[in-house]
Amino acid sequence: MAIRLNDDPEVVRRIREGLKAKDGYCPCRLPKTEEFKCICREFREQMADPDFEGYCHCMLYYKTKDEKGR
Repeated sequence: MAIRLNDDPEVVRRIREGLKAKDGYCPCRLPKTEEFKCICREFREQMADPDFEGYCHCMLYYKTKDEKGR
C-alpha cells in the first residue's frame, strides 16, 4: 500500500488551506468531529481495505492497492 498526495498542486494547496482554517478537520465536511479529523476515519478504513484504490473524500490523498489486491 502506498499513500500519496494528489498530483494536482492546486488541489493540495487548497485542501491544506482548508485544513489549516478548520484546525485539521476535513474542509469538505461541516461538523468538526473526530471522525473528520484528517486523515479521516472513512479514509483510514479505506486504507485498511486491500482492495480499495482511490482518493480520500476531499481528494488530498490517494491510496494504491496492496500487492495482494492487484
